[in-house]
Amino acid sequence: MGNEDDADLSRRGLFVTGAAAALTLGGVSFAEAADTAAGQTTEVVRGTLPPGSPDFVYLPVEVPRGVAEIRVSYTYERPQVPAGTQGNALDVGIFDERGTALGGEGFRGWSGGARSEFFIRGDEATPGYVPGPVRAGTWHIALGPYTVAPQGLAYAVTVTLTYGKPAPTPTPVYPPERAKGRGRAWYRGDCHLHSWYSDGRRTPDEIAALARAAGLDFVNSSEHNTHAGHGAWAGAAGDDLLVLLGEEVTTRNGHVVALGTDPGTFVDWRYRARDNRFGHYARAIRRAGGLVVPAHPHATCIGCNWKFGFGEVDAVEVWNGPYTPDDDVSLAHWDGTLVAAVRSAGRWIPAMGSSDAHRDPDAVGTPQTVVLADDLTREAILDGLRAGRSYVAESSAVSLSFAAYGGRGRCAGIGERLRVGADDPVTVRLEVTGAPGRTARIVTDQGVLHTATLPAEGAGTVEWRTTAAYAAYVRAEVRHPAAVPIPGFPGPLAAFTNPVFLGHPG
Repeated sequence: MGNEDDADLSRRGLFVTGAAAALTLGGVSFAEAADTAAGQTTEVVRGTLPPGSPDFVYLPVEVPRGVAEIRVSYTYERPQVPAGTQGNALDVGIFDERGTALGGEGFRGWSGGARSEFFIRGDEATPGYVPGPVRAGTWHIALGPYTVAPQGLAYAVTVTLTYGKPAPTPTPVYPPERAKGRGRAWYRGDCHLHSWYSDGRRTPDEIAALARAAGLDFVNSSEHNTHAGHGAWAGAAGDDLLVLLGEEVTTRNGHVVALGTDPGTFVDWRYRARDNRFGHYARAIRRAGGLVVPAHPHATCIGCNWKFGFGEVDAVEVWNGPYTPDDDVSLAHWDGTLVAAVRSAGRWIPAMGSSDAHRDPDAVGTPQTVVLADDLTREAILDGLRAGRSYVAESSAVSLSFAAYGGRGRCAGIGERLRVGADDPVTVRLEVTGAPGRTARIVTDQGVLHTATLPAEGAGTVEWRTTAAYAAYVRAEVRHPAAVPIPGFPGPLAAFTNPVFLGHPG
């Protein structure tokens, strides 16, 4: 089938996949290799999606035997729209003959809106897509109408099959799970990065070089809705750089970084909060050895704001890229979760920061999470992040030491609890380097209770005395002055710590 008209498309019905609603179009059929003398055959499908279209539209492609490569390209119209009205944006991906079932085995790649064409064959595929045999059966091109203009979204999809003997598929080689560490020490990392395997513009080797220049010890690969780049990072890793593997699961109700999962782990993204599927996939991330980390939970882009709640998360990305007021909203919301954890004597959620760097001039390692780990290994780094033994800094130039001290030599560091009586005296000490003239703040469950200006030379110590009755927890912030005064915004962060809890739980 080719050149299906809009009227026929408009008669196609909706069905529910068990999560987000989806639309299935009429199929595209190709001749068997034995029935054609041509080395290639091409079909074109055109149609228009109306406003209010479902999240996913599937175009079935009947692939015959004897196909060595499938190639897909697409275009769509971008009409002028009034100010304040969303225009057209259309994502693309593909599932093979194993089907489109949520969490199934059929996923073969996704590039979102980053590419207008892709190919898959046995030995190679477009970045973001999984190489392998093009087996006979019904494949599905997945279209994702991210936004649709009032005029509708007119599109054209071109499918080309190349016949021939399939090329063998190489076995992927993954980066090692250990680098040369310093034993128990503070290690710096950036856990949210994008390469050309999704919508970034840098290669893994280029990212690794920038990570080393930024003073990082580890990074985490986190492409949008694909694991296809996992096998591309082995050459970028080394004794001096640990590479963790993951995915940024980019749903219509928020993004979550699957951090440090087993190599080759794919996490589905085709659901919304109303579908009650997030818990299932959060548990799948943990079964694969990873952490569940909502990204930029209060970002203002469409679909970026976090809607799934925090009951199934292991940490939260409070600081994303250059610090802005929406990061301050995330920080304040996270601080509120600490208060709730104190009230219920329950689990608390550690905070993180990552660059979300895509391309120049995005700076890898701005910010970076600094974690106390037993060694530079996947397991030790994830253990430290999970426990909240970490702080976030704008660069490797900034270092913090933060702890609370009680009587009889008792001491608790970041992410720990100082077990003291309610009225026992507690001394909180913050040591900072690399932040000349910045403002240090001690924050508790009541808010900011102590501020001090750091020396011009950039290194200084701040002490504050309290009790567990007065402060259920303490954490530290180091802030720049606000370049432009904004009511309620005290200025961008240079660094902040996870909390030290005071007193006995319960």
